[in-house]
Amino acid sequence: MLSKNWLTEKHIDFEYKKYVLLAYLKEVDDNFGANCLYPCLSDLIAHYRQIVSIKENKQHLKDAFPQRLQRLDREHFLLNYSKIIQDDSLMAELESIIDYSIPQFKSHLADGRKIYDFVEEHLSINAVGVMPLYPEQGYMFIKNGSADTSVYEYQITIFQQPEEKYRGIHTTYVRSYPKSFTNTYEFIKIDMVRENHKLPNPAAFAIESELSLPLEQTLLPIAKRILVKRVSSESAES
Repeated sequence: MLSKNWLTEKHIDFEYKKYVLLAYLKEVDDNFGANCLYPCLSDLIAHYRQIVSIKENKQHLKDAFPQRLQRLDREHFLLNYSKIIQDDSLMAELESIIDYSIPQFKSHLADGRKIYDFVEEHLSINAVGVMPLYPEQGYMFIKNGSADTSVYEYQITIFQQPEEKYRGIHTTYVRSYPKSFTNTYEFIKIDMVRENHKLPNPAAFAIESELSLPLEQTLLPIAKRILVKRVSSESAES
């Protein structure tokens, strides 16, 4: 992965930074080529937002640089530092790196978004059994192509901000059920209730993928997002 401070680390040279960036993006391409979205996609988003922010506010760029100890003020017990970056030509080199990097990040983000949308189009989500009044906690049954059904216990929490509400989801893997005529979603839900008395009437959602996808890197993260959207809509209607 690319360091958070890749722009200001080591040599400030266009060709060197281009090499570092393209090596990272090659790794991203390899992951996307294998339909592995995460953590590459979220990492790309973070780098893109950071470099756009730096372009919009050059002070961020100066603050990102390391400092050199200039002198020790023994009387006031203070360490005085000076910024290493002072050279206008160095700033021009950094601006060239930034202007080159932004469209590179943006292009790869678009590729990642296409894969995300394609996967999402081939997923279905359906409630299993009767929905409880509190759907923020329960079970998620994931079927990856023709594979077994993986069961996850989930809990959705709400983070309140001044202007918005954010929902987060925590999942815990429980077990997998082999594909068979008897292991229906209804049977699995009953089995979960029998095993976990803390959730006597849990919500349960089955998420099925038409495609066989990397579970941890793609299917599970997207399934979690879809589940949060579905539960949010269920809560809004109740």
